[in-house]
Amino acid sequence: MSTSFHALHHTDRPLLLPNAWDFASGAALAAAGFAAVGTTSLGVAAGNGLPDAAGLARAETLALAGRLVRLPCPVTIDIEAGFATDPGAVGDLVSELADMGVAGINIEDGRGDRLADPGTQSELIRAVKRRAPEIFVNARTDPYWLGVDDPLSATLERAKRYTDAGADGIFVPGMAEEEHIATVTAALPLPVNVLYEPALGLRRLADLGVRRVSTGSLLFRASLHAAVGTALAIRDGGNVPTGIPGYAEVDALSHPPEPH
Repeated sequence: MSTSFHALHHTDRPLLLPNAWDFASGAALAAAGFAAVGTTSLGVAAGNGLPDAAGLARAETLALAGRLVRLPCPVTIDIEAGFATDPGAVGDLVSELADMGVAGINIEDGRGDRLADPGTQSELIRAVKRRAPEIFVNARTDPYWLGVDDPLSATLERAKRYTDAGADGIFVPGMAEEEHIATVTAALPLPVNVLYEPALGLRRLADLGVRRVSTGSLLFRASLHAAVGTALAIRDGGNVPTGIPGYAEVDALSHPPEPH
């Protein structure tokens, strides 16, 4: 499964990766025909009453991963910053995920309102690749996310170090300027991942050299909006949206086909 996931980053169009937050959302996305499914750390954390990016959702992330690997498509798991500072502990975590059947992980260098030391982050990536060489390591770097000075230079410097450490892809959330995207994709030998940007669209992002487009927390946030909107419509005498799946359809998601 991990080999096929790697290959999805090298086709004639970018991999559109929808991000799930529980088994039902992952199963619904897989049933809709998406080639792979990721997770959103915000959705996993908030869905369990925890703050995102605080390193508190390790158990919940592992539990969800163990369920999502039942899906008939590759699964990649957002592990925030690794849920540990010790490289060996992060390597152990990813090795456990690989043994479950997870095809990839996303690991970030943001630490709250600051960036991790790139040397320290590189060692985390090396530890992961030593323990689970087959897993796709998407190294997220957050200069744009955190609004640092000259985010393009900071991104290129960090991305090159993470590439040398063995990363398989580079994720740059918050990068939305066409010139910057084109510069980063041209400078790096690895697939570049960005968040979906409505102002650009998938076709334009492909033209700019992007190989993977993630929805991040968008689907989770949209689901909250839809749920509250539906409840308000019922309370206030409005129209309930059409197209809502029925009970049996949702219940059937708990029995997805076996992965090939």
